[in-house]
Amino acid sequence: MNAISMSRRLVLAAIATVATTGVACAKTPPPRDLTVYKTPTCPCCDGWVAHMREAGFTTAVTVVDDLQPIRQRAGLPDALASCHTGMIGGYVVEGHVPAADVIHILDQRPSAVGLTVPGMPLGSPGMETPQGRRQPYDTLLVLRSGETRVFARHNQPA
Repeated sequence: MNAISMSRRLVLAAIATVATTGVACAKTPPPRDLTVYKTPTCPCCDGWVAHMREAGFTTAVTVVDDLQPIRQRAGLPDALASCHTGMIGGYVVEGHVPAADVIHILDQRPSAVGLTVPGMPLGSPGMETPQGRRQPYDTLLVLRSGETRVFARHNQPA
């Protein structure tokens, strides 16, 4: 083998290494496929689903009579329940969680059960009012222990 042939092989090997390393280091985009479980009588859930779709999520909605078994299987304590339950990327998304918070947890990937907005605060996605009323509320990160911590604050007074 001559020196030119060796140089070509080394250059081609270096290019291949750089190209594959770049691909391996590229960040995988977070999932956007959201499964939503809701009861048949809750119109605010449809508003939240529309909010998530507007934010670029693909949603599959399953109507069920009882959400409690779904939340229980996912490890979400009953005290943190709301009116619908979403599943995405290994996380539970309970209630009127803003799409930006879901994107944030999918980017951060903390060790957690998921996110919840307990209750149905006015002004949260799906709970908008014609008068524009907005209540302050927190999105909570649900830890595997069942404890929570504030993940994001919304509609805070100025």
